[in-house]
Amino acid sequence: MNWLEVSLTVNGELAESVADVLARFAPNGVMTEQGVRFNDEEDEGTATGPITVRAYLEVNDQLEETRQKIEEALFYLGMIQPVPTPTYKQIADQNWMEAWKQHYKPILIGERLLILPAWLQNPEPSRIPIKIDPGMAFGTGTHPTTQLCLELMERSTANHPLSTAIDVGCGSGILSIAAVKLGASKVLGVDIDIESVKNSRENADVNGVGEELILGQGSVTEVLNGQFEFRQAPLVVANILGPILIRLFDAGLADLIESKGEIILSGILNHQAEDVIAAGQAKGLVRGELRQMGDWVALALSKP
Repeated sequence: MNWLEVSLTVNGELAESVADVLARFAPNGVMTEQGVRFNDEEDEGTATGPITVRAYLEVNDQLEETRQKIEEALFYLGMIQPVPTPTYKQIADQNWMEAWKQHYKPILIGERLLILPAWLQNPEPSRIPIKIDPGMAFGTGTHPTTQLCLELMERSTANHPLSTAIDVGCGSGILSIAAVKLGASKVLGVDIDIESVKNSRENADVNGVGEELILGQGSVTEVLNGQFEFRQAPLVVANILGPILIRLFDAGLADLIESKGEIILSGILNHQAEDVIAAGQAKGLVRGELRQMGDWVALALSKP
């Protein structure tokens, strides 16, 4: 089956009316698309600018009649407020659920790790696979911040057997799972978003990780208050935005690290690195290795 995409780019006031018109003729619904403005490095984004409204019409014997009806309806709408001419584009049908998977390949990390799309067999049996579904929005292992953090985790555990670890802001659970597979007997993963906690458990199940991984909703304060099985670990990891890491140091992030332990931080833009390091040093930590990929930085700090 082939489809005809019909789209119009309009202002916010007109978008709803155009969507209503197209929805009468598009049984699969209507899609809207708009730009996003970010006010600062922590902003989740605010919709801004014109809106593109799209609908998809089945290419069949009634297509030309349907197209004429759409243009007639838009003509009458244009008598109230000017409406731009619609744009049409042929779309060949395919198995979208399978097609996007072709773009994802295993990712080699450091000397021992492998990020593996969940549907693939491990092509590198000598490496430790971490199975993650790249269809998720965050924490899939494709982003430099995750890869840098995993590299430093692998380096940190190469010569030192790991007993426990704490993952602050666990997201998809990829770092927590990696800590278990790198030898930790117990890992605590916390996140303020309950959906992330649930997602981490699902990914842990896919990776065969069970009771070794303790998951819960919370952050630094909840861990220090004793709401979980342990309050400190020799390895702490946090892949969070730089400004948030600085605030977490004020909340006691450094107190999660055992004496002679290490914290690995990622999610830091290059120009933020010195501020994050300074925040850690103010809590008595010592600067360790720093790695960079593009504009992103991951770094290690140790507790004397």
